[in-house]
Amino acid sequence: MELLTLYFSSPVEGVVAFSTTRGEVDGRNPYSGVNLCDYVGDDALRVLDARISLAMQLGVNLDSMVMPRQTHSCRVAVIDSQFIDSDIQQQEEALEGVDALVTKLPGTVIGVNTADCVPIVLADAQAQVIAVAHAGWRGTAGRILKQVVAEMCRQGAHPDRIQAAMGPCICQDCFEVGDEVVEAFKQADFDLDAFVKRDPATGKAHIDLAAANRSILIDCGIPADSITPPQHCSRCEHEQFFSARRLGTDSGRTFTGIFWK
Repeated sequence: MELLTLYFSSPVEGVVAFSTTRGEVDGRNPYSGVNLCDYVGDDALRVLDARISLAMQLGVNLDSMVMPRQTHSCRVAVIDSQFIDSDIQQQEEALEGVDALVTKLPGTVIGVNTADCVPIVLADAQAQVIAVAHAGWRGTAGRILKQVVAEMCRQGAHPDRIQAAMGPCICQDCFEVGDEVVEAFKQADFDLDAFVKRDPATGKAHIDLAAANRSILIDCGIPADSITPPQHCSRCEHEQFFSARRLGTDSGRTFTGIFWK
């Protein structure tokens, strides 16, 4: 399995951050390649096989890989010893409707699944706190990263020490949206001039989700030079990363994870 390493602007010793790539792709199958998401209609055995392969590659137990059932919410869950000691049903309930995770546990891989939305990994080396978040337009408008940074700080982190990096996501040119989405950002007091542009040919709005999330992190006190923007567009590079805009929502997802070795 080929992984895309996500780099922080300053190395965080002992932390591994990555996004999966699809690998070998069958153009007739929108799930083809590596998909770890178990609630998007893929074959359960294929998903389990992908998870086992990734766990082996990372050198962790399968039970040490934690991913929520995302619903475009702004909910954040803390993965601690109490969570690990819970039974499977309790863990599933704790992860339902969650779109971001925070942990201090070494050897525990936390991650989110995306197919155009922005995946963000965060780390404070001194406090040994890491986090991961899924920010679609709803989560971005709701400022999910503000909740993530606040929870990291409750765990001992400090904004001026936090490093953040974004994984593959849809670029502004590809992210055409309706006026109702623009209105949602306006109501949420975003600077539309900074993140929204109109295609002169179609008149349609295009939002820069990565830039909007970067502004949220800066507002939270994270230095601008501590934020690494995405290096790949999921829609432009749909043969390497899953894209709902290219493949439809019934397709696989790119898994972005982070853990302390």
